[in-house]
Order: sequence, then structure tokens, then C-alpha cells
Amino acid sequence: MLGSHSLLRTWLPVALWMAVIFFLSTDILSDQRTSRFIGPILRWLDPGISDAAVRNIQYTVRKCGHLSEYAILAILLHRARNPPATTSTSAWTWSQAAWALSMTALYACTDEFHQAFVPSRQASVLDVLIDTVGGGIGLAAWWVVGRWRKKW
Repeated sequence: MLGSHSLLRTWLPVALWMAVIFFLSTDILSDQRTSRFIGPILRWLDPGISDAAVRNIQYTVRKCGHLSEYAILAILLHRARNPPATTSTSAWTWSQAAWALSMTALYACTDEFHQAFVPSRQASVLDVLIDTVGGGIGLAAWWVVGRWRKKW
């Protein structure tokens, strides 16, 4: 049985990151708000940029945000289920990776459900898919780093 200190060290980062994702799903990073700073930066870099190009870049930046948020969440979930302190060599198991990806997808669903109640946001099945793919990318990167560092 892990002590409360170990549980805190492994699961607190997961809970904090979930809180960050929840916060980012509010009006604070809605499409209207992010366009207020992405657009001016792009116009400063290229004064002749078209409105369509600005919208496309803003869309891409927002979706890359989804990918990275959920990549980090999947890594944190996998790490929490396989804490390094419990064994001398943390073995990679595909079942643990599948569990982490499933929990990531589940949290992505709850995040989109939350966004359905935020007036400036909208729920999107596409975002759930992007979030889940982000989780998969994060886990793949985590696996590669672990192999490189000879942890599994």
C-alpha cells in the first residue's frame, strides 16, 4: 500500500492538470478571446495577412493546444498508475497505456460536456477525437523516452 505522501506525489499532478484543463475550457480561452491576441501578433509579423489565413492559423493553434493538453494528461495518468517509487524498474504495459488513454478520452468527453454550458464555447466530437489523439501521441512519446532511458 502506498503511503499518503506517495499518493499525493503521484495523483496531485493529475488533479492539478485536470483543473488547468477545466479552467482553459471556460470563457478565458474562447475563440473570441484568443483571436484578440493571435490576430494582432500575426498582423504585426505579416501586415498583409488575410483574414482567412488568420482564422486558419488561430484554428491550428487552438487544436495544437488540445493535442498538447491531453498529451500531458495521458502521461500524468500513466505515471500515476505506474509510479517510479513502487518498483526498481517500471515496466511498460500496454494495458496501463490503454487505461491512461481511456481515462484521457473520458476526461475529454467531460470537458466537452462542460463546454456545452459555457455560452462562448461549444461542445465538439471532433475536439474529443483530437484530445484522444493527443493522449495517444503523449503516450507514444512517453514510451519512446522510457525506451531511450532504458526504463522499460
